[in-house]
Amino acid sequence: MGRVFCIVGKSSSGKDTIYKRLLQDTSLHLKRIVPYTTRPIRAGEHEGVEYHFASIERMTQLQEENKIIECRSYDTVQGVWFYFMAKDSQIDLEKNDYLIIGTLESYTKIRDYFGEDKVIPVYIDLDDGERLTRALEREKKQIQPGYEEMCRRYLADAKDFSSDNLRKAGIIAKFDNYDLKTCLDEVAAYILAYQNQP
Repeated sequence: MGRVFCIVGKSSSGKDTIYKRLLQDTSLHLKRIVPYTTRPIRAGEHEGVEYHFASIERMTQLQEENKIIECRSYDTVQGVWFYFMAKDSQIDLEKNDYLIIGTLESYTKIRDYFGEDKVIPVYIDLDDGERLTRALEREKKQIQPGYEEMCRRYLADAKDFSSDNLRKAGIIAKFDNYDLKTCLDEVAAYILAYQNQP
């Protein structure tokens, strides 16, 4: 039986780096599910790699075809952005294990869609001060830095990842990303433990 391992965590906690390294770990045999978004592509991103960058019209078409598993919207300083996962040819839980990145909301919707036994959360945590430093450094590298949006995300994370919300989502395992190698080793062992279950 295949599973979806869903990496969740606050912005700039290192989710993207951990996600990429885990996919490169050949012992885990994890496949990607590329999510969709209507937000503009960022410097260094590529279509079909980080996201499928979709128009509102394309998202509406997928909704009409009942192919959207979960969808979230964010009212940003640049307008409303949608992030969503679609049931497309990427997903075959009879054959593969998958790794995705999401929010608590997306995790619970995907879990409810596929079943609690098939969707496993991997919560990445990091000190708020370190996260803010990383977020600022990342934003400085953008062609048009969006500091206001960066601050909005940072503040929203405090509410989204409150202890109460983590408890309600059933998030028990937490992996501190103070040291990347240690965090990766711990997450890989966690995933392997699930994969080795009968």
